[in-house]
Amino acid sequence: MALPKQLVDEFDELVKNYPERRAALIVALHRCQEELGGWISPQTMEDLGAYFGLEPVEVFGVASFYPMFHLRPVGKHVVSICHNISCDLRGAQDIIAKVCEVTGAPLGGTSKDGQWTVKHVECQGACANAPMLDLDGTYHEDLTPEKVAQLLGAVR
Repeated sequence: MALPKQLVDEFDELVKNYPERRAALIVALHRCQEELGGWISPQTMEDLGAYFGLEPVEVFGVASFYPMFHLRPVGKHVVSICHNISCDLRGAQDIIAKVCEVTGAPLGGTSKDGQWTVKHVECQGACANAPMLDLDGTYHEDLTPEKVAQLLGAVR
């Protein structure tokens, strides 16, 4: 197993708080993503599988289900745009176009300068305030293309 000792020590303490060891997997995925380059690599999934007594495909199943986990390298900033029905009906396509224009990143990809990754995600539970996006873990709602340009311009 190639997980850093500090993470293994942290996980050893973490699993004591759960009725089953494997129940700590989501927290461990978050910590690995934070500490190991911003994404969950295949090696990390194998290592977590070994640690939790799971098959790597089980770890992949969890990591691939939740949009907050990245299964390939991402930019310094990640913009996740909801494109479910409420957001779509209230202008998500215009928001996607503006995000891609401002960041220079294609939808589902990373900008050439490595600063931005743009992806679309399913419902984020902010339907009453659609359209919305998640920028580096913070929700932004009731968006217009102008608000998006201002928001992303402030991050640069």
